[in-house]
Amino acid sequence: MTTPGVLSSQLAVNPLDAQSLLAAFGVLGVAVVMFAETGLLIGFFLPGDSLLFTAGLLCTGTGQHGVRLSVGPLLAAAAIGALAGAQCGYLIGRRAGGALLARSRSARLREGTERAEELLTRYGHAKAIVLARFVPVVRTVLNPLAGALGVPVRVFTVWQVAGGLVWSLGLTLAGYALGASIPDVDRYLLPLVALIVAVSLIPLALELYRGRRRAKAKEARG
Repeated sequence: MTTPGVLSSQLAVNPLDAQSLLAAFGVLGVAVVMFAETGLLIGFFLPGDSLLFTAGLLCTGTGQHGVRLSVGPLLAAAAIGALAGAQCGYLIGRRAGGALLARSRSARLREGTERAEELLTRYGHAKAIVLARFVPVVRTVLNPLAGALGVPVRVFTVWQVAGGLVWSLGLTLAGYALGASIPDVDRYLLPLVALIVAVSLIPLALELYRGRRRAKAKEARG
């Protein structure tokens, strides 16, 4: 039975704050947020990267609010939520078509759609699906966009699973490893979360850099 104290903490949860979400909902919250952020357009604002990293930290018992998570169930929840969400987003896009994204009034979603289209055009289906996992908002819109554009189901599924596992398990284990090796690591949580989000963007930055170099090389030969 839910106690009044637990119920009040759940009602007061801040969906933009990773520690608040984890304190209120624990491992179940991780699965739900992963699913919503990767599968539903309304979840584009949720803190996917920071939630995974913070959840990994809390597995070491260093977090605030007396929250401690178990690493096994956490990894399972993160992976299941991320993979199921992406597949759901793809199926929604395949069924609804491009009109689903065209009706959006959110400037961030429109910008994310443009970046997702650029990734698909520049790098092809496989690489774009993997890279999108590491870019907030883009990982939300690329899945329905891939469905709307008719990316083959098998291609999408294989690469969203590969990218989803690397992203969800990698960030969670990074938080866990850091929390286990640094005493009182929760004191440095905010800068560490910012760092991990920046590091997660490195693969995309490298691909953009290589793509520009290849484009310049083609222009020079032309």
